[in-house]
Amino acid sequence: MAGKRFDLTPKAIQKVDTANRRMVTKFPVPESVPILEKLRRFEPVSMEGQPPVVWDRAEGFQVKDAYGNVWIDWSSGVLVTSAGHGRGPIVDAIVRQAQSRLLHNYCFPSEIRARLVEKLVSLAPKGLNKAFLLTTGAEAVENIVKLGRTWGRKLSAQKTAIVTFERAFHGRTLGAQLAGGIPELKEWIVNFDPGFVQVPFPDGFRCEDQSFRLFQKSLDDQGVDPANVACVLTETYQGGGASFAPRQYVQKLRAWCDENEVLLAFDEIQAGFGRTGTFWGFEHYGVIPDLFCIGKAVTSSLPLSAVLGRAKVMDVYPPGTMTSTHTGNPVCCAAALANIETIEKEGLVENSRKVGGILHSSLQQIRRKHSDIIGAVHGKGLVAGVHMVKPGSKEPDGELAFRIVEECVRRGLLMFSPVGFGGATVKISPPLVITADAVREGAAVLDEAITVARS
Repeated sequence: MAGKRFDLTPKAIQKVDTANRRMVTKFPVPESVPILEKLRRFEPVSMEGQPPVVWDRAEGFQVKDAYGNVWIDWSSGVLVTSAGHGRGPIVDAIVRQAQSRLLHNYCFPSEIRARLVEKLVSLAPKGLNKAFLLTTGAEAVENIVKLGRTWGRKLSAQKTAIVTFERAFHGRTLGAQLAGGIPELKEWIVNFDPGFVQVPFPDGFRCEDQSFRLFQKSLDDQGVDPANVACVLTETYQGGGASFAPRQYVQKLRAWCDENEVLLAFDEIQAGFGRTGTFWGFEHYGVIPDLFCIGKAVTSSLPLSAVLGRAKVMDVYPPGTMTSTHTGNPVCCAAALANIETIEKEGLVENSRKVGGILHSSLQQIRRKHSDIIGAVHGKGLVAGVHMVKPGSKEPDGELAFRIVEECVRRGLLMFSPVGFGGATVKISPPLVITADAVREGAAVLDEAITVARS
């Protein structure tokens, strides 16, 4: 829940010792409190939102502190470590590249950057034949906005509108938050760009109308002429709730974009590299975008993002005019190549699909048991959002969601703080190497935590 702080007073907990998790100290760990207090003293208050687990080591799907406690990780460090924490091939690739003494080269050419962009393009749908490497997800979103508007203006001076969706999250920079659909995150902006237009996201829960007519009506109601739309940008699934649009809706959106010479762009930053049980999340919709951006899981470790798209769009800027200081950092490129190889070699996309089926089956059982306070369970593969509501309503219950996460962490199941509408979604996103046994154990812990938190 936004603005909620975890208590740093150590409290006794029930001891846990299984093959997957271990809790043997008070929590928070008394010896860790000085570290937590130092962070609170020297960092902004905004950094205080996560459970007070002082990470010391992380391996596979487990996070460990220095005091003997081990958590099943259902966060992937906010959906980054998809190939697993601390994977040997990725560590080895990083070390080899660092030992080569090439740590940075700006936009000057390097062989390893060439290998990575070639690999990324080979993984993209046919026709998306250019890749632009960046650093953060928000930077990649900003680039899509830039490319979308620049492309639109080539067709017409008035073709500048960027259509995005309500409740969307695209990052924390200015353009990314203008594109986002969460009003409270935009209050600091003050002077809004009228060229950013939001329409309802048809998740079937917060927005029950899942017809494409609602998209068209929403534009009409806001006086937006399709001829003036440059780009439609959507998260493959809405990160705050793990919510997907209907397949037919997105196919009609693709057709509408084609009819009106509009670019369709997907934000794949949370969805790519197998998270949803397919390599790219947009595969679930049976469409091909004109642009899409990636980040987070591209390295399972270091900061790297990218925009992939059609050459006719990606090449609108001449040499030297669309660059980034750390584009294609060689150490990050090495991590990305090793990460992709690991995902492919170990069949982690298939594991996400199979073990994800077990996860969602378990969550639906929990939902039936607690149907009065769980409004919906969304997601695919190894991502899920458990939407907590006040009994018998759709009103989000952020306080309850916070208590559930807190109880889970005390029992050795690590998640980040609740997200989504009203801060009431318990988000689940374990590394793709997680086992069926660990998923079932985690689900049992979640069930117990819900029972305790609601009492």
